[in-house]
This record gives sequence, structure tokens and C-alpha cells, in this order.
Amino acid sequence: MEQAVTSPKSTGALKKVFLSIGLLAILGWVAIVISQMHDVESTGLHGQVAPDFTLTLFDQFDQDSITLSELRGQVVVINFWASWCVECFKEADLLEQAWREHQDRGVVFLGVDYLDTEKEAQAYMDKYNITYPSGPDLGSKISKDYAITGVPETIFIDKDGNIAHVQIGPIEHQQLYQLLNDLMAQPGQGT
Repeated sequence: MEQAVTSPKSTGALKKVFLSIGLLAILGWVAIVISQMHDVESTGLHGQVAPDFTLTLFDQFDQDSITLSELRGQVVVINFWASWCVECFKEADLLEQAWREHQDRGVVFLGVDYLDTEKEAQAYMDKYNITYPSGPDLGSKISKDYAITGVPETIFIDKDGNIAHVQIGPIEHQQLYQLLNDLMAQPGQGT
């Protein structure tokens, strides 16, 4: 009786094939999850008072920091982003455009840079000409307080300081502008 002998070369090649198939399956699953997050809203925070925080801003901004509670009476859009986030690139131009159109109408945009380095964050802001106040989430404290699930994630806060909408994944033009218009039209208790 003769035994079949497998060569080390064929065993290594077989391992590579199985690893490649496994990697493709994982990447496919990740792609499906990301594509389904597009219009997802987390309702866990909806209607709650937005946790207060002070965001230390990057050097190019006129002030050193911004405290959320000092913005009461205005609509606030908090965008959690990172330079390494592929999905963040999809909404960067749109957010900047909306900021420029609404900054004189009682709307404040804040960019919270998540798990990033300053050098890469600066390159991202330069590439997309981000002019709304942005800063790093030092120690991930703000992200934890808002229980973000990843980036991008955008929190819309009404004039009374309550969370009106949580957008998981990139936001589209129509939805962004509709949310802004609705929130600007609402009277705040202090207005």
C-alpha cells in the first residue's frame, strides 16, 4: 500500500488559498455592514439633553476651545470624523458647504476628530478646506459620552440643547438640509 505524500509547497499554497477566501469573506461582510449604515439613526440618545463638553480646537482656529453649553439657543451639528475614515471623505465637502451657508443663521458646526494624529487631521482639514471649529477628542471622552459607534457619526442638537437626531454613517445633502431647516424653524425655549 502506497501513501500519498503532500509536498510542503502544496500545503503552503493551500493555506494561502484558504486565507485569501477567508479575507475576502470578511471584507465582503464589512462592505455590506458599511453600506447598510448609510441611513441608520441611533435613537438611544434621541430627545436626551446633549452631554456638555469643552472641545480644544486645533491651532488654526481663532479661539482655543468651545464649550457646548455656551452654544445654547443655536442649532449645533457635531460631526465625529477621522482622517483615516473612508466614509468621512464622502461627506466632508457637503458639511463644509452647509456650514458656510448656515453659520450666520444660528447654526454652529463642530468637528470632533476621533482617534487620529494631528498631522493627518490637519492634512484632512486642508484637503477639504474645513473652516468650522474642529479639534481632537482627547482621551476619546466626547466620543464615549455620546456613545458613538464609529465614524462618521453626526449629532444634531436643537436650540434647547437636546439631541434631535443621530446620523450613523455619511449624511446625504437632502437629509442634512432638511434637518437643518427643521431645527432652525423650531422655536427654542430661550428664544
